[in-house]
Amino acid sequence: MGIIDEAVARGQNALSEYEAKKFLAEHKIPVTREELVVGEDEAVAAAEKLGFPVVLKANGPDIAHKTERNLVQVGLDGPEEVRKAYKAIVENLGSDPYDGVLVQEMIKGERELVVGLVRDPQFGPCVMFGLGGIFTEVLKDTSFRVAPIDKYDALQMMDEIKSKAILGPFRGKEAVDRDLLADILIAIGNIGMDYDAVREIDMNPVIIQGSDPVVVDSLIVLGNGTKE
Repeated sequence: MGIIDEAVARGQNALSEYEAKKFLAEHKIPVTREELVVGEDEAVAAAEKLGFPVVLKANGPDIAHKTERNLVQVGLDGPEEVRKAYKAIVENLGSDPYDGVLVQEMIKGERELVVGLVRDPQFGPCVMFGLGGIFTEVLKDTSFRVAPIDKYDALQMMDEIKSKAILGPFRGKEAVDRDLLADILIAIGNIGMDYDAVREIDMNPVIIQGSDPVVVDSLIVLGNGTKE
């Protein structure tokens, strides 16, 4: 039984971030290196394995608005910082249930994109691409295609956003690997076609590190029914 079926069987309305990233990685979508831990010692060990600096996040299918609730700690540059961050996250969670704490490599990049999937009542699964990070909701600079999509569709979507210039050479950075980005968009469309239980995917931000897109955060919302 796969990640989606197991989550549906447990009655989850969404995957935890750890589950979501694991699912995406199974579909050849590049995600951050990360480990799920319980306890400060495990957090420090994972951070040392991944290499500093790291990010710590609360993990669980029902945890929303992590940043606003101080459930994300970034730029942790040593064991003591990791211990303090772990304690702060657990304290801020209070009585909320959670599935451990996520220790994640810190991706460095100035360009942030969003890739997603929505299910339109008329057209079915649709792939979304656009400017990510804090500007997603403000600027709404996005492009959509009905799934499934091919490489031609994916490349067209990249050229349709107003901010498409950031995909080229930018502030001394090399151009985005459009082929890899196209593969991600195609894969998301295929997931929408293959998994009826996946109602929505929100990968934001997808940070460009060097020329490569990497999914830093992901939300996968579930509904009824599944197929693999």
